[in-house]
Amino acid sequence: MDDPVQPRTADPRPRRRDRHGRGMRGPVAPPQVPLSASRAEVFTDLVQDSVERIERRWPQLSEIEFLVLEVPALGRGGGSDEDDWSDDVVPLGGTIEASEGRPARVVIYRRPVEIRTKGRDERAALVHEVVVEQVAELLGLSPESVDPRYGED
Repeated sequence: MDDPVQPRTADPRPRRRDRHGRGMRGPVAPPQVPLSASRAEVFTDLVQDSVERIERRWPQLSEIEFLVLEVPALGRGGGSDEDDWSDDVVPLGGTIEASEGRPARVVIYRRPVEIRTKGRDERAALVHEVVVEQVAELLGLSPESVDPRYGED
């Protein structure tokens, strides 16, 4: 016990390897792999897929903007359908008519849709239903005429 343990000196170089000599850990997945996509990005991709599916049949939809918002806003004013909801029913989507210089818009609310679904397939089906319903409302048509497979899933 005559030899006291000397404290380590601070090494000015950063540590390049872990204690087992295997090197530094890298990311779990590269950025181009779907694992690195956020839930919001995945949801936006589902909406885009649904819009592309409908645009093949209705090319005029290229003039409509499709937006993804987290949740519906209360009391925004302006008379849109989004203002006319109560605590009992939360809308999954809405439409905003075209106005001076601004195109018509279809809005899909991410969090209400996510809460009502369990998996990716179920979420994709609900997103498509909401997109079809909102497009039908905007065009003044029935959902079945916008997408003949509406309601079959």
